[in-house]
Amino acid sequence: MKKVVFLFSLFSLLFSPAVAQSVVDEVVWVVGDEPILKSEVEVTRIQAAMDGMRWTGNPDCAIPEQLAVQKLFLHQAALDSIEVTESEVSSAIEQRIDYMIQQTGSREKLEEYRKQSISQIRQSMHDDLRDQMMIQRMKESLVKDITVTPAEVRRYFKDMPEDSIPYVPTEVEVQIIAQTPKVSIEELNRVKDELREYTDRVNRGETSFQTLARMYSEDPGSRRQGGELEYTGRGTLDPAFAAVAFNLTDPKKISKIVESEFGFHIIQLVDKRGDKVKVRHILRKPVVSDSAITASLARLDSIANDIRAGLFTFEEGAYGISDDKDTRFNKGLMANRSERGQTSRFQLQELPAEVAKVVDTLQVGEISKSFSMINERGKTVCVIAKLKSRTEGHKATITEDFQVMKDVVQEKRREKKLHDWVVDKIKSTYVRIGDDYRDCQFEYEGWIR
Repeated sequence: MKKVVFLFSLFSLLFSPAVAQSVVDEVVWVVGDEPILKSEVEVTRIQAAMDGMRWTGNPDCAIPEQLAVQKLFLHQAALDSIEVTESEVSSAIEQRIDYMIQQTGSREKLEEYRKQSISQIRQSMHDDLRDQMMIQRMKESLVKDITVTPAEVRRYFKDMPEDSIPYVPTEVEVQIIAQTPKVSIEELNRVKDELREYTDRVNRGETSFQTLARMYSEDPGSRRQGGELEYTGRGTLDPAFAAVAFNLTDPKKISKIVESEFGFHIIQLVDKRGDKVKVRHILRKPVVSDSAITASLARLDSIANDIRAGLFTFEEGAYGISDDKDTRFNKGLMANRSERGQTSRFQLQELPAEVAKVVDTLQVGEISKSFSMINERGKTVCVIAKLKSRTEGHKATITEDFQVMKDVVQEKRREKKLHDWVVDKIKSTYVRIGDDYRDCQFEYEGWIR
């Protein structure tokens, strides 16, 4: 209560005419016990402009309202003990930075554009990205039980005007045969020697495992935390990694070198709790030579020619030749996994960029030339792709696109649920708004009292 009274007094002081001209920053709203500063509004406005975002209505009203709604969700997330781990935040930061590097062309160009080092960019993104993940997780918790029946879907679209029927973009089904280029013995030995050196340096007391992980580990999700992973069950880890991690007993000792599907690791125990283990690790990935990639590409082109000649089918090649464990036992067919479930259909933008670029040029049944790409595990692989089917973009129909139409109805229900939740939350939350905002037309009712 004292904190609310203090914030109310601070708010009143900052909005008084006597000091308005001398204040460097201002509290423009108070939501619960959280102030919204004028600087926050301006930073959001600038970032939105950089991202090409457009506001519905007056940005001077919409931006602080958006920040206020975020604080409502964050407050509820704290009450409900919603958590986002540092490992998850770090992984998301690295993905965002990788995307930014791709857009700008290089790390150097990104640093020049942002006028910050990569380390400073990571630090500046951390809190906002963590809050975004918390808000998203809180929203998911609120709408997780919402379902719709087929009858509800039909009723929703029964009398809908033609121009309001959702458009289904072009979708494709893709089969692949993938081969992993061989890494030379010399390269494998180099990586293992590096890891042995790290172990020796820690054992001699020259440095700590955490310091070496921050400097050299190639796992972006844990590097910032000194290689530390959160408490993890055996089933969510790579089997080879888990076998060693769960057998560690002495936190002062470092494991032998472990090979996983991601590369080579050394592991150090932090703690065990029931059927979960907390460890830190250093990951190093062998570099594949250009000659090895060229050899794999040539072999796949030869395989594609044999399939075209009828010596065997693409499906037989996928089962007998492909290294990709996710598709090899499914006739090479790629699976699109999302929160809505699993399907074999992809919109082009949902495919890995290299696959989409190739598939977009193929006719149904045609096999591509070989190409290389980095897979989701961070490894270089060589691939040939076959376009199994293409469904051109069209207006959705209940018989052909029921899932698409169900998703539309379900999303509408979720939006209404979240809107109603915000309105109810506003009613039970202390809110104070500056006089400059009292004439605003807000999306949510109840802010002005």
